Amino acid sequence: MKYRISGGNLILHGTVEAADLLIRDGVIDGIVARDAAVSSEYRTLACDGYYVSPGFVDIHQHGGGGSDYMDRDPDAFFRATEAHLRGGTTACLPTLLSSSGDALRDAIERYKAATKDGRIRAHLLGLHVEGPYISPLQAGAQKPEHIRAFDREEYLSLFEASEGLIRRWSVAPEVDGAEEFAAFARKNGITLSIAHSNADFDTVCRAYEWGFHHVTHFYSCISTITRRDGFRIPGILEAAYFLDGMNVEVIADGCHLPRTLLAYVAKFKSHDRIALVTDAMRAAGEDVTESFLGGVDDPLPVRVEDGVAKLWDRSAFAGSVATADRLVRTMTESGVPLVDAVAMMTRVPIETMGLSVKKGLLAEGYDADLCVFDERIGIKKVICGGELVVEA
Repeated sequence: MKYRISGGNLILHGTVEAADLLIRDGVIDGIVARDAAVSSEYRTLACDGYYVSPGFVDIHQHGGGGSDYMDRDPDAFFRATEAHLRGGTTACLPTLLSSSGDALRDAIERYKAATKDGRIRAHLLGLHVEGPYISPLQAGAQKPEHIRAFDREEYLSLFEASEGLIRRWSVAPEVDGAEEFAAFARKNGITLSIAHSNADFDTVCRAYEWGFHHVTHFYSCISTITRRDGFRIPGILEAAYFLDGMNVEVIADGCHLPRTLLAYVAKFKSHDRIALVTDAMRAAGEDVTESFLGGVDDPLPVRVEDGVAKLWDRSAFAGSVATADRLVRTMTESGVPLVDAVAMMTRVPIETMGLSVKKGLLAEGYDADLCVFDERIGIKKVICGGELVVEA
């Protein structure tokens, strides 16, 4: 299929340009002036007055549409990705949470099946495993009974079962066995991320040398300044600001981090080091007040209120119910320029994960994954792989 995306404002690398975009065979064929003559083979999609950006890329997503990627239901990946597609997410890293080894292996097999499921229109970029090698002191909504020290035999078998499809692993670098795990991850091209960790500043700096160049859901379930024998000891939060090369991801739903704190992160971290993630659980895209984390066979009940999922006792958040459009909107409301907020949801996630894909930019030769939205980031059209898949 050939399309001419006509009359839109293209969000390019740091700029907005009033021009038309050509798509052919699922790839961006070029950018032309609005009055340029092109072949009649191109079908015109009018986007008058709307913004056109690359499709959103979510590198931390547990589910949506009533499904979780830990569910045994063979339709779970389809339903979750469809819910997020309506919010503009054309590519994602489905995320598995701390569970038994058998449950993780089962989920890995379902992911492999999903990559062959022709119904799934969003692009699956690989698996993200969050846990189970994390700190019980920063468990958050992860079940304590599934948290454990690094088990070399286990993680080798999980990676082997994935056939190399695990692309990212979020763990705590202070847990016994972390350095050996980091060597394994580097060897196999897995992005290392600090998560659910109580590490101090010095441990983070050592972990950075091991290859931990990313922090999972910044400010959530990570250490900050504490006292030890009266002395202040900085933690992950301070190290992430100190290390210029450290990437961070933020759940920019306006709940996990209020707009003032989002503005603070954007002020003191390079915008090229900030990725937006939903960390969405199964209630994303649904109108519900009760839900649960994890698979149907191992549920953790949660409330959905105030625009976020909370543990049942309201002691902490339990994942977001946001789709990607909400994240971009919230960042712009926090004072981040639109072109930067879009980059944080497109190009930056691809780059920080080191993914070798032609996504995240509107440029010739890149995949034709696009979002069309208004000034409030209200989704009007979504194109995935050169096909119109969502039209408001």
